[in-house]
Parts: sequence; C-alpha cells; structure tokens
Amino acid sequence: MKDKIIIIISTGELEKAQTAAMYAVNALKHAWMEEVKLIFFGPAEALVIQDPLLQELIQEYQNEAGTAVACKFIADRDDHGDEISALGIEVKYVGELISNLIKAGYVPMVW
Repeated sequence: MKDKIIIIISTGELEKAQTAAMYAVNALKHAWMEEVKLIFFGPAEALVIQDPLLQELIQEYQNEAGTAVACKFIADRDDHGDEISALGIEVKYVGELISNLIKAGYVPMVW
C-alpha cells in the first residue's frame, strides 16, 4: 500500500496554513509520502488569496504534485473563486472528492 495523504487546510490561522502547505511540499520533495493531495476548505481559502508566502508554497506543491483544490461552495459563498483560480488552484466541490480519497486509502490530515 502506498503512503498517501490528503492535507485539508481549513484553518483561518495563517501560520497553521503556512505550516500545512510547507509539510505538503516537503512530504513530496523528500519522499516522506508517495502521494499528497492538498485541499483548501473554509477560512483558509481567504488566506490563500491574501498571503504571498502561502501562494509560493502552493506553487511549489503544484510543481511537485499537480493541482491543489479549493472548495467551490465556500469560494462561491465568499465570492473569491476567480481569485483562487487565478493562483492555479482548481475550484470544485470537495465533499465527494475527500470521501473518495479516504475510501481509496488516503489518510486525512486536517489543519
């Protein structure tokens, strides 16, 4: 079985969100995990459009693993979907995605 995790960043605290994103990047760069999925959900979505360091970490993650995802419901509710998409983050409904990843053996880490 592969070492697979979903990092769900939902915190409204910037330092926690940055730490989670840093872990996602380093888990891939240093092969601590074989697969790392990164999902923004809730208050963290506002942070990602405001903080340059968090944006840089997301870009590093995407260079290593593909596309990060943010929750469409929250993005639509808070009217910042376009800003999130402009960062290269895919905006889509994440409830089913998270459930399917867990069923597929991914371990969730929620920050």
